[in-house]
Amino acid sequence: MGGVKLDAPFYTEAELDALYETDPVAALRLSRAQAQLKRELEATHAGGEGPPPTEAAARAVVDEARRILQRDGGDLEFVSLAAGVLRVRMTGACAGCPRGPLDLKQVVERLVRARLPAIRKVESGF
Repeated sequence: MGGVKLDAPFYTEAELDALYETDPVAALRLSRAQAQLKRELEATHAGGEGPPPTEAAARAVVDEARRILQRDGGDLEFVSLAAGVLRVRMTGACAGCPRGPLDLKQVVERLVRARLPAIRKVESGF
């Protein structure tokens, strides 16, 4: 589980609100630490769920992401899928666009990981 603290307590919203009244800095620190821990636990849990995705399933999700990018003149191509890493190629208006890396993470990777949680990473390849 590399670095994930499993012994940290989880505070309810009411407990954090009460702590905020007496020590807002501690409440904020605990709230942030708790949110980070929840994200790490969800990522650890999601990464091992289900069978490895098929190339056909990955291509279907890439096509779904393509339709989103095509609204702004961009496009996306499937390159490969191996060991939980999906490689795609940004084309159209996305190729060379300063927002390309952001679109890759915020649009493509989010969609892929939501549909196929066994995919650990989405990379742009040439």
